[in-house]
Amino acid sequence: MKWAATGFLFVRGQSVIHQLDPRVRLLLSVSLFLMSLVVRSIFMLSATLFVIIATTLLARTAKRFFKSMSFAAVLSAIAFVFNFFLYPEPFHSAVILAVRLFAIIGSTSIFFLTTTPDELELVMRWFRFPSDFVMVFVIAVRFVPILILDALQIMDAQRSRGLELEKGNFVKRLRNTTPVIVPLLATAVSRSLDLAEAMDSRAYGATTRPTSLHKMTMKRSDWLTTALIVVGILIGFYFNSFFTIF
Repeated sequence: MKWAATGFLFVRGQSVIHQLDPRVRLLLSVSLFLMSLVVRSIFMLSATLFVIIATTLLARTAKRFFKSMSFAAVLSAIAFVFNFFLYPEPFHSAVILAVRLFAIIGSTSIFFLTTTPDELELVMRWFRFPSDFVMVFVIAVRFVPILILDALQIMDAQRSRGLELEKGNFVKRLRNTTPVIVPLLATAVSRSLDLAEAMDSRAYGATTRPTSLHKMTMKRSDWLTTALIVVGILIGFYFNSFFTIF
């Protein structure tokens, strides 16, 4: 569990993908998401999944990608079992649904694995989202993985003191989570108070239209990548519309 949770923590990179404008990265992620959602053949889905994995390799985030996608692999396996064994779906359709689910989650992971919370805030402000909504979303993206790691550390600490989380019936297991939930809530409240003090010290909310220190600028490489993405998605939709390949 801890091994998978570390995949959600952001690590700064210096790859070609990281150097792109965050809006271009968002366009790439959305394009792969749409391709994963609408393609109908296993061949096109496999090609989309190949592009997703190739992008993570190019961004040098393959290790963290497969860590974070371990939960998606479990969900895809469950989806396959439900559709193939519990419903009268053919094997081919069940495989397509499982691969589609994995590709959809993987396409969204590309953007979040290569984008800093500050860049995410800039992109959301560029879309004219409300400032409070942007702040809440960025805080959630930044601190939810940290809270997961805190919970795992607290569980390990309580196990070392003799707490048995996996034994007993459902009611007993629920009661045994109290020594984990209480310290976790205390840690979360402490973090929120520190964050509130930091926001007050920086005069958050003093103006309705706050400015940013950094600005997003499109370079030549960004425009070239955007053109390649548009051409690629048009070719993908063309093959998906006129060709049906297993």
